[in-house]
Amino acid sequence: FSYRTEVGSQLANKLGWKFYDADDYHPQSNKLKMGKGIPLTDQDRHPWLCELHNLIMSDEAHGQHVVLACSALKKAYRETLATGTKLCTSDRKQQENLDPDIFFIHLQGSWKVISERIQRRTGHFMPVELLASQFDTLDSPAAPERFMSVNAEKDISQIVLEIKGVLEGKM
Repeated sequence: FSYRTEVGSQLANKLGWKFYDADDYHPQSNKLKMGKGIPLTDQDRHPWLCELHNLIMSDEAHGQHVVLACSALKKAYRETLATGTKLCTSDRKQQENLDPDIFFIHLQGSWKVISERIQRRTGHFMPVELLASQFDTLDSPAAPERFMSVNAEKDISQIVLEIKGVLEGKM
């Protein structure tokens, strides 16, 4: 499991919410590509992000809160998760239509710490060699997105309590 997955899983458990790991929804073609050390493109990610959006919206429509562990590196990816719109559109209206119930958690960590964690995990399709492309792709969340940044170098239990406190204050 990734650190992000462990944080998400523990947070969902503490809140009594459903948990999904976005990595479980990657098509095999994406997993094979990443396994070969080839970074995914927007075109590779778009169907995956749309599936995740539909998953979240289905649960939301049934009154179920969800924690989704997902890298969502670019603002466009987060917009697709929140609105279901196509990636990289220049339509500014979609920013105004962000689901007010969607809140992003940005686990922020140093290259050194994250690369060490990736090297320690076993059985995952993404090799440490792709970390550079992920750091290069990262658009850190910013307004008007609803988000909080958390130091990912903290202990998982501390991170979960910090996020839980903020979320409970917003509900």
